Amino acid sequence: MWKRIQTLYLAISTALVLSLFFCRFATDLASTGDEAIIRYYEKTSYLLMLIMLLTAHVFAICTYKTPALQARVSVISGLALAGFQIWLGIDFMIYRNELAFSVTMLFPLLGAFLDFLAGHSAMVDEFTITAVKRRQNQKKNRSRK
Repeated sequence: MWKRIQTLYLAISTALVLSLFFCRFATDLASTGDEAIIRYYEKTSYLLMLIMLLTAHVFAICTYKTPALQARVSVISGLALAGFQIWLGIDFMIYRNELAFSVTMLFPLLGAFLDFLAGHSAMVDEFTITAVKRRQNQKKNRSRK
């Protein structure tokens, strides 16, 4: 399982998504002077998205024996992370005067990049395995003649 680079990419991406459960999203700069910390899990829609993303990443890691499926799940979870990043960017544009955002808003972008790298590596593995099997079958067919 850990012999393939895409598993490492997916593990790092999963750790980034998992860390969002514990990190702060933003700090509310209220007029009273008190700073209220807002976390990702406090907004239900973010929480549901994070649970979905974490599930997709765990599933992608568990499908290491079938590289084609792993590539597909990795790309789909990368697209979901890119969508989550766009969603966070829109919230940033709307609330940029009221909230001080955390650097963790960029974690989905980094995770999406890692997911796309994992999908690419998994497809290269699949193509390599298919080519080797095809080559072995051609050698067997030549030796029978």
